[in-house]
Amino acid sequence: DALLERHEIERVVVAPTAHGGEDVVDVIRLAKACGVRVAVLPRMLDVIGTAVEFDDLGGQLLLGVRGFGLSPSSRFLKRSFDTLVTTGMLLVLAPVLLAIALAIKIDSRGPILFRQTRVGRHGREFQMLKFRTMVCGADERKHEVLDLNQAGPMFKIVDDPRTTRVGRFLRRRSLDELPQLFNVLSGDMSLVGPRPLIRDEDRLFSGWQRLRHEVAPGITGPWQILGSSRVPMSDMVTIDYLYCANWS
Repeated sequence: DALLERHEIERVVVAPTAHGGEDVVDVIRLAKACGVRVAVLPRMLDVIGTAVEFDDLGGQLLLGVRGFGLSPSSRFLKRSFDTLVTTGMLLVLAPVLLAIALAIKIDSRGPILFRQTRVGRHGREFQMLKFRTMVCGADERKHEVLDLNQAGPMFKIVDDPRTTRVGRFLRRRSLDELPQLFNVLSGDMSLVGPRPLIRDEDRLFSGWQRLRHEVAPGITGPWQILGSSRVPMSDMVTIDYLYCANWS
């Protein structure tokens, strides 16, 4: 109580450890007796997320945990949203897509689109589309730039030397991802969801981590918004898991 008074504490956040027990209860009681606001951070929320309900079992308060993944009605709603919004975006962005395609063709020889096998919902593989941002034969030269990887054990280089002039522009603004709207329209992807990984990256995950495949992979998602390659892989799979657990 002297500590609370000396530092003029207004709120105490209690994060129980594996050895909490009665000590945690005493801390909460003391803080309440001193007139300080108290908040508790349950460790179980790392697993079940915030999608919980309060249940009353004979006067005992319980946290009710809903089933993991999307219900049939939720999947229908998410798919309907994807189809409607993606169709509208393709109509509006058609001139932009055409201009990018012409720029790629003029800048360097090779195809306009880059196709790569990714792992999607329920572990099913599909061909993900991107605008080509690298020179032809970039995959064969991958061994030359392995030491520049910034997202180990996954592979990501911000300033990849194999990138073309137009490719650098597209990557800085994430415009190379636009062809994935066609993946969304075909049902292989969603506008929002976990990152679709290549086979070698997908093999790194096991057990509960593979529950990220319960929903369709997305063009963007919480992991990308929170910092993409700056977020460790261990945090990435947790973020994906909680997205699936908390979807509404």
